Amino acid sequence: MKVFITGGTSGIGLALAIKYLDQGYKVGVCGRDLSKVPTAVIEKYNNNLSLFQVDVTSREELKSSIAKFAEGRLDILIASAGISIPHKKTLPDFDRAHAIINTNVLGLLNSFEAALEVMLPNKGGKLVAIASVAGMIGVPRAAAYCASKAAVIKFCESLTVDLLPKGINVITIAPGFIDTPLTQQNNHPLPFVIDSSTAAEKIYVAIENNIPLYIFPIPMKILIYFLYFLPRWLYRRFMMFIQWGGES
Repeated sequence: MKVFITGGTSGIGLALAIKYLDQGYKVGVCGRDLSKVPTAVIEKYNNNLSLFQVDVTSREELKSSIAKFAEGRLDILIASAGISIPHKKTLPDFDRAHAIINTNVLGLLNSFEAALEVMLPNKGGKLVAIASVAGMIGVPRAAAYCASKAAVIKFCESLTVDLLPKGINVITIAPGFIDTPLTQQNNHPLPFVIDSSTAAEKIYVAIENNIPLYIFPIPMKILIYFLYFLPRWLYRRFMMFIQWGGES
């Protein structure tokens, strides 16, 4: 069995890579900086771990890397590559927004496209997107990040229907705060934060069970749905009161 993980050099991507390696999978990992992968991991899983230095925004390079790893078969593609650039100001920073959208949205499209070139001829496989609960609500001073994750959730929601008749399951993972280098950039409280190993275990089970949209942990899921269904005027007042996203 083969799984390819974008953004698998650190954080939740690396935790998932280790989980699948422990299950006996052959795992391909790509990232912009392979030095992030701990030497101990490389040495322990050397026979089943393949590393590719490639940016998910490089469409053709990503296709080449996934095709080289798959060699005609790919069981699971996990699009875990993503960025969130801290932004303390209330006015949007469009340079940061472009960078976030390019990686989080176009990078996912590139990943799915490359994987489907292998999966469709075999009439089977799983496409997994690591989104975020931030894609379900608008968080102040995180407009681009929220928009990117919302785009991922809706893109996958549509693909779930389109690809199921072709034997492809599309699975969206929307976690709350996971203790990773990405979330450690935040300068605000991280409610219900969980460690990456626990998150990887939960995600692994969700993928095994083909859950179309998996939101966790449960307390965060309840909070997000509460905020989602609040009247918009009350939601705006609430967000302004707690000032998520840093100081003005």
